[in-house]
Amino acid sequence: MDFSTFINNLTPAAIFFYVLSFLTILCGLMVVLARNPIHSVLFLIGTFFCLSGHYVLLNAQFLAAVNIIVYAGAIMVLFLFVIMFLNLRQEDEESKTNLVKIAATIVGGTLGVIMVGVLRKSQFGSYNPYEFNSQVGMVESLGNVLYNDYLLPFELASVLFLIAMVGAVMLGRREAGDRHF
Repeated sequence: MDFSTFINNLTPAAIFFYVLSFLTILCGLMVVLARNPIHSVLFLIGTFFCLSGHYVLLNAQFLAAVNIIVYAGAIMVLFLFVIMFLNLRQEDEESKTNLVKIAATIVGGTLGVIMVGVLRKSQFGSYNPYEFNSQVGMVESLGNVLYNDYLLPFELASVLFLIAMVGAVMLGRREAGDRHF
């Protein structure tokens, strides 16, 4: 099968998948390669939108909406605030020595080799289109799994979020006479 036959036989869903995959990989690379941290956050938002497109292709519209609302919305606003509070300057980039850059390259290459080795040894499940269930990613089935099978971890996560919110309020509250940092 040559490339032109492959392109001519693609369905619209397959075209959408390949375009989203290319954009996801491109945005993911730009998150790492962008020099400006604000640009990295914007590319990360693009990556989240592309991943939401993949969720739609998997018939998980609820997860796609939650991904956009929670990650591309709330978490990215938090990242932007952290970047603005850190007040990153360009002088910090020049202060990195060549030894730090070489060590980062070695660690990144080692991680890449480990990931390739794990992917080579892993076994992927088979797909049977006759056993396809169109209700897998819907809200009702997700709620049944979440509240039946994973009720304890779900409740523990909610308690953890409550503790984190109380801690953030306590850290953010200033007493009269406190110094402003």
